[in-house]
Amino acid sequence: MEEFAAVGDIQLCFEVIGEEEDPTVLLVMGLGLSMDWWRDDFCRGLVDRGFRVVRFDNRDVGRSTHLHGRGIGPWGFLTRRATPVYTLGDMADDAAGLLAHVAPDGAHVVGASLGAMVAQEIAIRHPGRTLSLTSIMGRPGDGRTGRVAPRMLPEFLRPPAADPVEGLVASFRRIGSVGRTPEDDEDVRVTARRASARETGDGGSRQLAACVGERNRTADLGRLTCPALVIHGDRDRVIRPDGGRATAAAIPGSELLEVPGMGHDLARSSWPVVLDGIERIATRTRA
Repeated sequence: MEEFAAVGDIQLCFEVIGEEEDPTVLLVMGLGLSMDWWRDDFCRGLVDRGFRVVRFDNRDVGRSTHLHGRGIGPWGFLTRRATPVYTLGDMADDAAGLLAHVAPDGAHVVGASLGAMVAQEIAIRHPGRTLSLTSIMGRPGDGRTGRVAPRMLPEFLRPPAADPVEGLVASFRRIGSVGRTPEDDEDVRVTARRASARETGDGGSRQLAACVGERNRTADLGRLTCPALVIHGDRDRVIRPDGGRATAAAIPGSELLEVPGMGHDLARSSWPVVLDGIERIATRTRA
């Protein structure tokens, strides 16, 4: 059931799945994507492992507050020029404010893609609310690692597809994991339609500006003390694997897990290793 929490001037739409007494996992989704993209079956996989799941719409997506101001388009992304309306740190503060409402004792923070960078900022800015950190498909913001592969640049310049849903299916096949299945394609169709029905604006370009304008978190990552897991696909061409390696190298005692065949997606074939990794790093916290 959807709920809302006020964090300053931002209203965040969120959902809690699982039992109140179980340790909380906070899921932070990527660029322009609502919490629907943390698929129900993935969330149930965490619940089956004994966790309480909190997923939410970041600012500017879904039913959370949509802001105003200019974002950037494909050329701004490619030239890495942006004047952000807000920062990844602001998005992290949103998430930490949500945790104050739903998990005041803290949570295991998991982020994917842009959500991984936000998750890193949560751990840096709000260590008291971060029991562990799992950074999936992320980078440390050093400007050198985790950049898009040149062969993927045309992906960001494509005109909108005549059928947006089938356009997304095709896009995930281009950027995604080896061996994506018809079930993965159907996941995209179902999730895209569900997300579209919940969408109240278009803030993806402002989130993109925040991503392009990210700061170098390397030194701050070096001061983290929570258990940390970095997951990255060895076939990721949107945020190349050296972004994951640099993130893991920056965090003392972190574990790096490179997943063979995984691209810039969460195809079902990757779920077991991702879910097991989240459980493993959380167990380190409890130990």
